[in-house]
Order: sequence, then structure tokens, then C-alpha cells
Amino acid sequence: MKIGLYFGTFNPIHIGHLIIANHLAEYSDLDQVWMVVTPHNPHKQKHTLLDDYQRLHMVHLATEEYAKIKPSDIEFKLPQPNYTVNTLAHLKEKFPANEFALIMGEDNINSLHKWKNYEYIIENHDVYVYPRLKSGNIDPQFVNHSKIHWVDAPVIELSSTFIRESIKNKKNIIPMLPAKVWEYVEHNLFYRK
Repeated sequence: MKIGLYFGTFNPIHIGHLIIANHLAEYSDLDQVWMVVTPHNPHKQKHTLLDDYQRLHMVHLATEEYAKIKPSDIEFKLPQPNYTVNTLAHLKEKFPANEFALIMGEDNINSLHKWKNYEYIIENHDVYVYPRLKSGNIDPQFVNHSKIHWVDAPVIELSSTFIRESIKNKKNIIPMLPAKVWEYVEHNLFYRK
């Protein structure tokens, strides 16, 4: 099975995340997409970042009706800070029959060369890149790389930061979140301060 790993804090997960994940699950050669919840770095204080398990729970709520999209807490169990190359090695050891690929926005591809062992990653794993409006010039080494796949997915310019700010400012953001995620956020009064 070929699995796309979509990393994020998902603070909160929103419809933009689901549209991209579903597009890749349905319109690429990926069999599944795993939403990998990035744990909170204990050395960084970030009061707007919800607890790891609250964010994981929201991903569960958001994806339960999508057979090909799964929540993942794989990085919760790994040493901090998390490096993608270590996560990939752990997954390969735990699920040797599966092939793992990365999913990232076009705005992130230009920082890929700063990742730990990035050459190893792109030689051994496919990378699926979805479009963003603001991405800048793409590093030439990534433009025609055989392992980098440019996906013609919908352009979604919606961010968790925007959603958190909107909740804080008492705006109606119901259409931007899966219904069960909105109910969970509202019930727990998240992102109000």
C-alpha cells in the first residue's frame, strides 16, 4: 500500500486540509493519506497550540467518514524534536510492506533543502506537492526531479491561524471547519483568547 503523509499541527484541522487530503487520496496513486499530527515542542511556549491529543481528536472527528484518510499520532512516540527522515525510518520499520510518500504545499518545497538528510528523503520517497498562491520561485533542483510530483489540486488559501484569529474575534467560521470539529471547538471554548 502506498501512503501519503500529510504533516501538520492541525490547530485546528479545517476543510482546506480535508480537500487536499481527499484530492490526493482520490486522484493520485496513493492508497491512503495519513494526517500526521505534529506534537508540541516542549521547548517552545505557544499558548495558541492545543494539547497534542485534543488536536488528534479533532483529526479523528474530521476524518471518520473518509475511508482513505487516517489520523496518525506516530510522531507522539518519537524523540523530540521530530525530523521527517527519522519518522520515515520508523514507519518503514513498523510497516515494512507499505511505501511512504510526503505531501506538502508548494510554499514548503523551497525549504526542503534545509531538512535533515533531505537528499536521502527525495531519493527514497515520492513527494506530492500541491499548489499555493504564494510560493515564490521554485528551487531548480526540485522542478523536474523524478520523485517530486506536482499535483493539480484545488488551490486552498485557508489557514488555521486565520480560523483561530476569527474565533477570537467572534466571527462565524462554521463553513470552514468540519461540523464535528466545530462542535468540539465550540463546546470547549477553544481559541477564544
